[in-house]
Amino acid sequence: MIKKLTMGVVVAGMVFASGCASILSDSEYPVSIKSNPVGANFTVTDESGMDVHSGVTPDTVTLSASDGFFSSASYTIKYQMAGYREQSFQLRPGMDGWYIGNILVGGLIGMVIVDPATGAMWKLPESANVNLEPSTASTAMGGLTIASVDQVPEEIKSELVKVQ
Repeated sequence: MIKKLTMGVVVAGMVFASGCASILSDSEYPVSIKSNPVGANFTVTDESGMDVHSGVTPDTVTLSASDGFFSSASYTIKYQMAGYREQSFQLRPGMDGWYIGNILVGGLIGMVIVDPATGAMWKLPESANVNLEPSTASTAMGGLTIASVDQVPEEIKSELVKVQ
């Protein structure tokens, strides 16, 4: 009887000394980096301006959702591709739903110490996806516009003159 009571107290102590989000989720998440069209160069930068990762879309990177005790991380993803405007995507975490589970299971210790310390109270989005916009170059006077053939409307393609 005493063994069962002791075991029950130990298990209850472990449950209340841990954080719900720390047990059921992570503090680092894979984020899928995508663009339309594919093949864009991207750079992931943290809040301090340091490059965290770079690559070519599509790619998956693992990022930390935490930037310290009770502080979430945030990232800027810059996309670049020839013939397209440079675009940025802000990647910000939200609160992990399991963090609220501390009210029922993890208790005050999980809510105030464990989950904030491990970063498990934050969750990053699963993907960062942008539709790149084609870029065109034009003169200040608007007399000359340079565009790729894809950007020319079908009704005037027959009027194009090949330059050699």
